[in-house]
Amino acid sequence: MRARFALFALAAPLALNACGDPAPTYIDQAWVRLSPNKDAPSAGYFVAHGGDAGTQLRGVMTDYALKVEMHETVSKDGMTTMEAIDSVDIPAKGQVSFAPGGKHLMIFGVNDTAISRGKMQMTFLLANGDRLLVDAVIRKPDGTAPAPADNAAH
Repeated sequence: MRARFALFALAAPLALNACGDPAPTYIDQAWVRLSPNKDAPSAGYFVAHGGDAGTQLRGVMTDYALKVEMHETVSKDGMTTMEAIDSVDIPAKGQVSFAPGGKHLMIFGVNDTAISRGKMQMTFLLANGDRLLVDAVIRKPDGTAPAPADNAAH
């Protein structure tokens, strides 16, 4: 009897752990490279990490720009071009990188408030209905982050 109880006591935490919430999909390492030309789109980059279940990234929104589109750099017939993409699979327990030279965001009309704050809140729309809010650090074309505006009272 005592041996059965000891076995149960050892197995219980494992069983309870299996009943926990599934690991969620999340986004990190988000940043925006401002275009040197204010009339040209800026670029956004991040890493999407899949949770226990796969999903798709269906779009990205922000209140700090006019429009955000997902694009991918592709090579065809010796030419490198960009193509708009509607969705990106995020595999379970895998990751997808949006990085220079590959998948990326085209961000049109970044507003001055985001630039002065040095960050932009973005909403990532997933196929499973989740909306992930992420702050993306804004970098100037030379790679530095803008200095935050001085809001202190004098």
